Amino acid sequence: LFLLEKNFNDFVCLVGYENHLSFFLFWQLNILVDTGSSNFAVAGVPDPDVTSYFNTALSSTYKSQGIDVTVKYSQGSWTGVLGTDVITIPKGIYGSYTINIATILESENFFLPGVKWHGILGLAYNALAKPSSSVETFFDSLVRQAKIPNVFSLQMCGAGLPVSGSGTNGGSLVLGGIEPSLYKGDIWYTPIKEEWYYQVEILRLEVGGQNLELDCREYNADKAIVDSGTTLLRLPQKVFTAVVQAIARTSLIQEFSSGFWTGSQLACWDKTERPWSLFPKLSIYLRDENSSRSFRISVLPQLYIQPILGIGENLQCYRFGISSSTNALVIGATVMEGFYVIFDRAQRRVGFAVSPCAEVDGSPVSEIEGPFTTADVASNCVSSISFHEPVLWIASYALMSLCGIILLVLIILLLIPPRCQHRYTDNDVVNDESSLVRHRWK
Repeated sequence: LFLLEKNFNDFVCLVGYENHLSFFLFWQLNILVDTGSSNFAVAGVPDPDVTSYFNTALSSTYKSQGIDVTVKYSQGSWTGVLGTDVITIPKGIYGSYTINIATILESENFFLPGVKWHGILGLAYNALAKPSSSVETFFDSLVRQAKIPNVFSLQMCGAGLPVSGSGTNGGSLVLGGIEPSLYKGDIWYTPIKEEWYYQVEILRLEVGGQNLELDCREYNADKAIVDSGTTLLRLPQKVFTAVVQAIARTSLIQEFSSGFWTGSQLACWDKTERPWSLFPKLSIYLRDENSSRSFRISVLPQLYIQPILGIGENLQCYRFGISSSTNALVIGATVMEGFYVIFDRAQRRVGFAVSPCAEVDGSPVSEIEGPFTTADVASNCVSSISFHEPVLWIASYALMSLCGIILLVLIILLLIPPRCQHRYTDNDVVNDESSLVRHRWK
């Protein structure tokens, strides 16, 4: 096992040397650990919002592949050039390994002021890799070359929350297995439904112990994923509306500005007050490996009513750590900060266990309970049609080829003398619709 400690934010790890993953000899870079994308990319030129960058001219092992690559998110994008370089890992996974790396040459709203990271480490499946799924991902390269198990695990300790009395945030990324000291109790596993994002199946949501009573397919429209690169818990619009209404109904606050729920306003209290007692617990039910059972992961208000530092001398302000989404339910950092999450790709499952660092004032802010029966839930809450980006491309090419053949046949029919035209009929009508490939969002 290789334990990679994070030294910056709840989802930023230190990439450098001396007990950390070592890249590029002398460069020390903070990298966003993202289980919702698949490219490894770092700043390749100076940028006003980055303090360090990777100068490929100074690396004797870097080789450019001369392939342009662009990755777009809902907020921000970057364009760069694909290449390879050699990394060495001085602890746990000894040796040197050749990996694909994109150097970011241009970006828009990707490197932001005050966010001290210099790149992104995509740990999802190669189906999401750009410019194509043929680009081997960072973790796939390690599994193949270092012969480590096809498993990694992530502990994210909450931003703005005290961590085990240390007063600083931290966390760990374990490549190749599970670290027992990073969790308490049992690990509960849910199957990975599709290998692109880490797509799982959500059966139910509860607010304050009350079921939202929505069709379970609403929670999985059009996918439900576990994504460390997404800051908030993101819910499909219908689910989001139901959650907000339930929180507002069960909270001890009679009136609350709508701007707080939409993220446009903060809620502030006197620094001596603790507003978390005013809000209910939020629970998410996931299908167990035994499909007839489920388990639930719960987050207390300390995780989704999040303090914003540095606003007012006598006031402490908070934001709502849940937002609406147009195309997925995303278990992001808001929830993941409560758990040690295992991405067991070898057995195609995602595991959850309570994290020791998910505590505020000595009290846990996350829970796992189960098993529960799924007798009252549909046998499949996930749509049987899953439009992955590679599938969309294949379908598009197939459709274009078919249209080309039909067009060729029509041209031939037009050129054939009229006396022969009666031999041919045009009974085949092709109707198909293809949508634009949706870019991954954050």
